[in-house]
Amino acid sequence: MRLAPWNPLFLLCTLSLCMLSPMAVAQDSPAALRQMAHEYYEWQTRERPVATSDQGLHTWDDRLTDYSPAAVERRSRHVHELLERVRAMKTEGWAKDDRIDRVLFQAQLEWPDFAARVLRPDETNPLTYVAECSNAVFSLLKKDYAPHAQRATAALARLRAMPAMLATAKQNLTRPVRLYAQLAIESARSIDPLFTESLMTLADEMLPAERSEWVRARDTALKAIHAFADDLERRLAGMPPFRPMGEENYNYLLRHVYLLPLDATQLAMLGEVELARYRGLEALLPNPAMANPDPSRSKEVPQNQEAFLKAYESREQEILRFLNDQNLITIPDYIGRFSIRQLPEAFKPTSPGGFMNPPGVYDADNSGFFFIPTYSADSPNFYIRAAIEEPRPILGHEGIPGHFLQISIANHLSDEIRRHHDDNVFIEGWALYTEEMLLRRGFYPPGSAAEGQILRLSRYRAARVGVDVNLHTGRWTFDQAVEYFMNAGGLDREAATGEAAGAASEPTQKMTYLTGKFQILRLLGRYRDHAGARFTLKQFHDDLLHNGSLPLSIQSWLLLDDPSELKTAVGE
Repeated sequence: MRLAPWNPLFLLCTLSLCMLSPMAVAQDSPAALRQMAHEYYEWQTRERPVATSDQGLHTWDDRLTDYSPAAVERRSRHVHELLERVRAMKTEGWAKDDRIDRVLFQAQLEWPDFAARVLRPDETNPLTYVAECSNAVFSLLKKDYAPHAQRATAALARLRAMPAMLATAKQNLTRPVRLYAQLAIESARSIDPLFTESLMTLADEMLPAERSEWVRARDTALKAIHAFADDLERRLAGMPPFRPMGEENYNYLLRHVYLLPLDATQLAMLGEVELARYRGLEALLPNPAMANPDPSRSKEVPQNQEAFLKAYESREQEILRFLNDQNLITIPDYIGRFSIRQLPEAFKPTSPGGFMNPPGVYDADNSGFFFIPTYSADSPNFYIRAAIEEPRPILGHEGIPGHFLQISIANHLSDEIRRHHDDNVFIEGWALYTEEMLLRRGFYPPGSAAEGQILRLSRYRAARVGVDVNLHTGRWTFDQAVEYFMNAGGLDREAATGEAAGAASEPTQKMTYLTGKFQILRLLGRYRDHAGARFTLKQFHDDLLHNGSLPLSIQSWLLLDDPSELKTAVGE
């Protein structure tokens, strides 16, 4: 599953450069690097207030991002200047860990710089602005971090700011892409329950006059969101259907953001190989139909949404007991509660399977959630059917030992640069790896629905690689991507369309799962050979998670003292 609806395309419009003193940039030292990074992260929180709320820091809960052309340009220029300074730093004589942190900080800056040069989401992607509205509300609701009255006051300020922000968005969108506009329209027209139901839980302590003012601001914001969608719909016919970034740009992201020792052609080949393998493994099941979730095979089908969520969540304890009995991983004492919640409809267009909300990097609350689509006993949605028949594979992916555990550990790193690094290839690769790790260690019976589901999940994650590469290099159309998810990945049309939409709107996100799993398995084999008789799987897992959400080429340097993959990635 994907994480909370954060899109690297939005990063351009939300990042800010810290103000650096001459003394800080005059010396090429690890201390100067860390000062630049620290100040950058602090200013970043101010420039992207909605994302900051989502990450658990609530200082600027009453603000939206400034999308004015001047602000967008200023952020773009500042990020590029900082990137150039980091690139120019002389690291001869630096310790290994310091050199690694310089590489990581540079990679963190590459994404927004690339977005400014190539993707221009402020001009091309209307979903940027609808997501700002939905996340502005959602980030105030998902945790009870403050009294209702305090959060209601912040929400009021954000609601009042939405019409002006959307008016700016209309002016910014000089080159909108039809597919992104369609997703934005669908999201905007699904947003009402978030505002009229979920948000209203904060109004319970208001006086009648306060409530009336609050409701007026809410309704004005909703009217502006609906008008934004109407305007996009009127312009749809004149928009290009989709605009790929091209192979050269795609390869740039692989090398300089993800630090991957692979190019687009090699990545597509990896996807084809793994797709063939998992498709074949499905056929080798005693009953291949077990790979297609079927609630009718379940002993008990939940009667309603509440029963469904409770049954889903309760199975986590079985996974925890197995991990402990098999001594497979260390679970720190600070790990909080993981729960299952219903997916807000506003996020369904690009998150058909739901999404994960781990604790934020600034979060004082150590709990996390997985948002699953609205329950229906006869739903055609793959994820709902899987959750009814056998919820543990997806539950382990999202919870423990998957995303929730891994990200919680990463949030506790003392190294600030590594704590802020969130390499999605590692994050999604780890969660996908844990699915098969539990299967291979005997948690699921051979030939069971769980084994079939794990094979199908890996199969369609392999299909994601092909879709991501071919869609963004311009080899495939969107309709070809949908068909590929159905025919090669084994998904129903609803899930396949949502998957293709997610792939189109978030370049490189969909390739991360299988690519990361492949890299982790490769590193596992090398780690075992290196450790010899001292090898334990638990030690590998603990060592890997101890380093945070870092690229696997960096993990190889840290765990095996081998920088060769990183050198391949960056062309040295």
